[in-house]
Amino acid sequence: MIGKRGSATTSISTADAASITVRGRDLTRELMGHVSFSSYFFLLSTGRSPTKEQEFFLDLLLVAIAEHGLVPTNQVARMTLAAEPGCLQAAVAAGILGCGTVILGTAEACGKYLQQARSTTESAADKNAALEAHVRGIRDAGLKIPGFGHPVHKPVDPRTERILELAEQHGVAGPHVDLARRTRSAVHEVWGKPLTMNVSMMIAAVLLDLDFPASILKGVPILARTASLLAHLAEEKETPIGFLMAHHAEEAISYEEKLA
Repeated sequence: MIGKRGSATTSISTADAASITVRGRDLTRELMGHVSFSSYFFLLSTGRSPTKEQEFFLDLLLVAIAEHGLVPTNQVARMTLAAEPGCLQAAVAAGILGCGTVILGTAEACGKYLQQARSTTESAADKNAALEAHVRGIRDAGLKIPGFGHPVHKPVDPRTERILELAEQHGVAGPHVDLARRTRSAVHEVWGKPLTMNVSMMIAAVLLDLDFPASILKGVPILARTASLLAHLAEEKETPIGFLMAHHAEEAISYEEKLA
């Protein structure tokens, strides 16, 4: 046997001939027709029903991160469907496989940063000075702060500002949102120029303040982008551009022979 052995149980669901039970609830009588999909996702992931604020902001964040044009995840999905029109699931999978530390996966890295920075600075007499020192240490190590920078949105990411606005209006902006905001100031000071705080940082901050488990931070953008991928693939069947994008890539990239 490879790996650590766990108990041979699952707490998510079970089924028999007459019923399906999900997290202790009867699927057909207690869930179907009673809960939204985002509420159901929260229940599936945590075993708890979400509060009204948790459900509201989960919906908000899913909408915020689902779509952003012909980004690489959508391009590769459309090209995959063009290559194999009969395999929708492979095209979706191809797009999801592109959710890494540069695109979409950064919410998880932002969550780790916020938790570490909070642990490092929360006992300091001057929290802002301690945070700036923490950020400077990251920069001096040749690393970057996750959640900062964007190729399109400058000087601010409009999604970030809207999430922040609503978090404040709803009274859910807690220590992680505060830390994200102060990190923005520290990053500007340490790097000597304003860097866009992108939507991934605010997604992580709001979810952590709303008591979402850190283990699903990366899952929220993946869930959202799946919906977008399906939309792009439906459009690809009606208005194919997968091969057109591949053609333009061939035209844009020149061949350069390198001698060994």
